[in-house]
Amino acid sequence: MAALLSPSRWWPVLKREWLLYHLGDPVFRFMFEPPPANEWVALDCETTGLNVRTDEIIAIGAVRIVGQRIMTSERLEVLVRPERGVSAESVRIHRLRERDVAEGLPIDEALKRLMHFIGSRPLVGYYLEFDVAMLNRALFPMLGQGLPQPKIEVSGLYYDHKFRQLPAHQRQAGASIDLRFATMMNDLGLPLRDAHDALNDAVMAALAFVKLRQLRGG
Repeated sequence: MAALLSPSRWWPVLKREWLLYHLGDPVFRFMFEPPPANEWVALDCETTGLNVRTDEIIAIGAVRIVGQRIMTSERLEVLVRPERGVSAESVRIHRLRERDVAEGLPIDEALKRLMHFIGSRPLVGYYLEFDVAMLNRALFPMLGQGLPQPKIEVSGLYYDHKFRQLPAHQRQAGASIDLRFATMMNDLGLPLRDAHDALNDAVMAALAFVKLRQLRGG
């Protein structure tokens, strides 16, 4: 009886039911279904800046991962039309000009496409917390909540991989590990695509995820 009452058993069920009850649009209940076995979605967003409260999403890239394969034929790549335009500083980073995003999708339509693409699959990304925060801010008016899928941080997997390789004395001393994207990709022997392109960044995160799973034996 004690096992049946364990919080580790009933809490996830209770949380799921609470989120479903408060879901702003029941059309998106599918995000709470059990995910397809051994599948993930790597994603990345390009934005007008790094302020999650005021900046806007201007591009979303996502690609499905099935087992050890990156399904580049099953990808999502959309431009999003911002409400407040694009600054010259942000153009220098992602090379998306005002006229490039002028014909982009409204954010609500872009998010609907993204949610249908993701389904209930766990999310993978490099510094994914920022992308999810930007997406969730835009999703709250529509759903009353953010993306419910599990999130997997590639830089965290890489940190664990490198930490396991350190001698005991360096672990105890708290040796620093370089988590820069280019460093990680080079160390894993993976190709670098042009950065600050949403789809390219999603594909590179997917490559790193698959390689790190292989190294872990997962």
